[in-house]
Amino acid sequence: MADAESRFTALAESLRTNLQAGEDFSLWYSAEESEFIRFNRAQVRQAGHVIQAIGRLRLIRDDRSAEIAITLSGDLESDRQHLAEGLVQLRLVICQLPPDPYLQVERSAWHRRAVDDAALPDCTSVLAEIDKEANGLDLVGIYAAGPLYRGFANSFGALGWHAAHCFNFDWSLFHANHQAVKADYAGARWDATDFASRFTNARQQLEHLGKPVRHLQPGDYRAYLAPAALDEVLGMLSWTGFSARALANKESPLQRLQDGSACFSPLLNLDEQVAGALAPAFGPEGAPRSDVALVRDGKLAGQLVYPRSAREYGLEANCADANEATQSLVMGPGTLPADKALEQLDHGLYIGNLWYLNWSDLPAARMTGMTRFATFWVEDGQIQAPVDTMRFDDSLFSLLGDQLEALTQERQLRLSSSTYGERQTWSALLPGALVGNLKLTL
Repeated sequence: MADAESRFTALAESLRTNLQAGEDFSLWYSAEESEFIRFNRAQVRQAGHVIQAIGRLRLIRDDRSAEIAITLSGDLESDRQHLAEGLVQLRLVICQLPPDPYLQVERSAWHRRAVDDAALPDCTSVLAEIDKEANGLDLVGIYAAGPLYRGFANSFGALGWHAAHCFNFDWSLFHANHQAVKADYAGARWDATDFASRFTNARQQLEHLGKPVRHLQPGDYRAYLAPAALDEVLGMLSWTGFSARALANKESPLQRLQDGSACFSPLLNLDEQVAGALAPAFGPEGAPRSDVALVRDGKLAGQLVYPRSAREYGLEANCADANEATQSLVMGPGTLPADKALEQLDHGLYIGNLWYLNWSDLPAARMTGMTRFATFWVEDGQIQAPVDTMRFDDSLFSLLGDQLEALTQERQLRLSSSTYGERQTWSALLPGALVGNLKLTL
């Protein structure tokens, strides 16, 4: 997708020249050039190359706004014509809309540009490494890689461009007994040593799945949550937990953290970090993102404030997402070496993945979900047996509060594997977590 940035700025300029008196516009550009490779039984079953670009054009006039999504072809003249036609359609719609009392339009002429020129490995070398590691194994997975582009421009002079390269290999290894280990490797730079280490760990877990299953009774257990499992927990928390709107409307699971009646462990520090993130430093409606300290030493230190919420609740905007969810979450590291985690656990559960998470008691930040794939029983710091799928139900004020014993020194970059509509830019940098008590209910 050569010259994507220059084409985007040319499209924005053409919109400026087509405006009528009293009109303003914004244009959000979202594009990708992706390689997709699907595996089954460690063999390539499907490979494809996807190039797509979407422009979200917004017309603003007389405290009203209307938006249309337009598929862009990459041909500049054709795309200019499509946007001009979209502008005409929006004029027909906007006059029928009532004024929006909370319409918040970013009028500052900010400029932000971030371009990551990291060279991803060619698919041939990636396939060779996967084939080498997966030889003789029943592997199912998908590899997605390539550049992601995001752009924003409006009639007030704001201009943002973001280009990032990344890959995500998400796979499962199946045992002959139909049990599976799930693993992934993602980032901006492929490292053969890191990938081999990640694969070796999955292979070792696969061997443990051949042992007799340990059946546990409901109760309280010590547990180590691998970064992938912690990712599921924080993904749920991040959706509304730090939202200024949800906190103001008493709809956040962190209400008790805000009023001081509960707290997390002093070990816990969370940040929304913009610099170097896969997500752009701006959003679809022109709101710039800022670094936000969310949790400091277990206490609420900040919240994510979208411009509309800022106007409604008298706050300062710092978030580009209308959902006020985190885009690039970073958890501070701990002091526990990852290779000592099972030794420190001693007796208890190693939990590699969680799934089907939901809130069982939102005001109490109580969460329920299921263990997934490879969960193991550990004795004397050694994996002894796989464990049946179990349901947990516990409060985050316990798991990440008084029961949080340690976080690992090493952290793992977690990238969204979602390809629904387009590849996503959500990320998290997370350690593993050792908890003294996890409540299993059935």
